[in-house]
Amino acid sequence: MSPLITVEELRALDTAPVLADVTWNLAGPPGKEAYDAGHLPGAYFVDLDTELAGPPGPGRHPLPDATTVTATFRRLGIASADTPVVVYDAATSMSAARAWWTFRYFGLTNVRVLDGGLAAWQSAGGELTTEVPPAGEVSGGFVATPGHLPVLDAQGAAAVAAGGILLDARAPERFAGEVEPMDPVAGHIPGAVNAPTGANVTESGHFRSAGELRDRFAGLGVTDGAEVGVYCGSGVTAAHEALALETAGIPATVYVGSWSEWVTDPSRPVATGR
Repeated sequence: MSPLITVEELRALDTAPVLADVTWNLAGPPGKEAYDAGHLPGAYFVDLDTELAGPPGPGRHPLPDATTVTATFRRLGIASADTPVVVYDAATSMSAARAWWTFRYFGLTNVRVLDGGLAAWQSAGGELTTEVPPAGEVSGGFVATPGHLPVLDAQGAAAVAAGGILLDARAPERFAGEVEPMDPVAGHIPGAVNAPTGANVTESGHFRSAGELRDRFAGLGVTDGAEVGVYCGSGVTAAHEALALETAGIPATVYVGSWSEWVTDPSRPVATGR
């Protein structure tokens, strides 16, 4: 099953899935404001900073704890590991991908991303609402447990860069160390390959086809059987890269701490240039 779902496929589902709006903006305004202004009927808001990440340190968006995620699952009415869940954001799935990845890490098995997000829903004539659904009511609810997806730490990321393909999902200028708006050190992990996430989607925010994505990653050196890791600034767009790779049929492991964690240890090497 593809990790993506189209608006048409969503409408055709026999059983309505749990819908989660994960609209988020790195520099603001808060995603909750956009959710309050209009969202898919029945969708709950999930806050990336507080429900899909723990408090900063080390790294700006470390994994949340299982208690936090369990509370989110129960608020959304998720009863079991295979409860169907569809996550979305404004258009590009940059933040929705973090929910897709995090929910799977904590044990959900049937999570998909609405391709094109809210913009695609509206373009297809879908209505929006400002009504907030009541908190989910499930008997007990599903308990989140960590570790259902593999992750990389800093040492593991360095090993993948040396022996496999470590993809850096940030913009080229940040990869090169020419600018660094978020973290105290500019540059990238030595041996990493720049693969900006913006190239995973079209101008409309829809993911490119599986074939196009396979060609893209092949051009970056991803070969059959190669170990692939991904990172970004703080672990958000790395999940988007992992989603694109999975769409292309390529397994990849996320370095959740990403660059914001890497640079907390001054003994770790830093590379610059393109």
